[in-house]
Amino acid sequence: MRGCMRQHAWPSGHGARGPPVSASAYPGLARPLTAFPAAWGRRGRSRVSPRMFLFMDAFLVSTGVVALGEIGDKTQLLAMVLAARYHRPVLICLGVLIATLANHALAGLAGQLVAQLLDPVVLQWVLGISFLLMAGWLLIPDKLDEAPRPMRGLGVLTATLVLFFLAEMGDKTQIATVALAARYDSLVAVVGGSTLGMMLANVPAVYFGARAADRLPVRLVHSIAAVLFAGLGGLTLLHAAGGLGA
Repeated sequence: MRGCMRQHAWPSGHGARGPPVSASAYPGLARPLTAFPAAWGRRGRSRVSPRMFLFMDAFLVSTGVVALGEIGDKTQLLAMVLAARYHRPVLICLGVLIATLANHALAGLAGQLVAQLLDPVVLQWVLGISFLLMAGWLLIPDKLDEAPRPMRGLGVLTATLVLFFLAEMGDKTQIATVALAARYDSLVAVVGGSTLGMMLANVPAVYFGARAADRLPVRLVHSIAAVLFAGLGGLTLLHAAGGLGA
């Protein structure tokens, strides 16, 4: 049984409750968990298993950073253009969902492959720097270069799926999913979370269009996402340098 996060250790001491968790019980963790905070009951009984806690950590982090990063992104702008052109919001949202699942599943597999090929210490340095670069990239405004041309012979669902899948290739949120899949040892949690984040950002854009986008403080949202990525990068680099969990 493997944990859901690579190179992670919980702090011990003040505020930590519960008995130590053996490293052999969760070989996916780089260091043993010394305690499992907030998951243990008064008598030491675990209410939430470490595996589930780490799964939710990966899922929620992926959801949050991808949802924030998608606001104002070119793929969100594409979703609004498709909604204005076809006026079929349900089919467009379904196409976005299928395209995102396929795209981010590939991204997640690529991230896990990178994690397997690199030495754990080297991986941490690469991920830390990647998260910092992502933080800077999120502060650069995005735009849709040109409106997509109508795809004759294809229905609304197929056209949305193809256009959205291609637009997501090499996009911020796809690269973020690669990095998150390399950081966390749970493909399902990362892909599920990143897909949910994409839908949280794109479904309102499809249904409400420019009205929803105009009311969002895009620069502030991107700044928050950048801070989250910078925090992930800083913590990962500190861990790689031996500053955490030593």
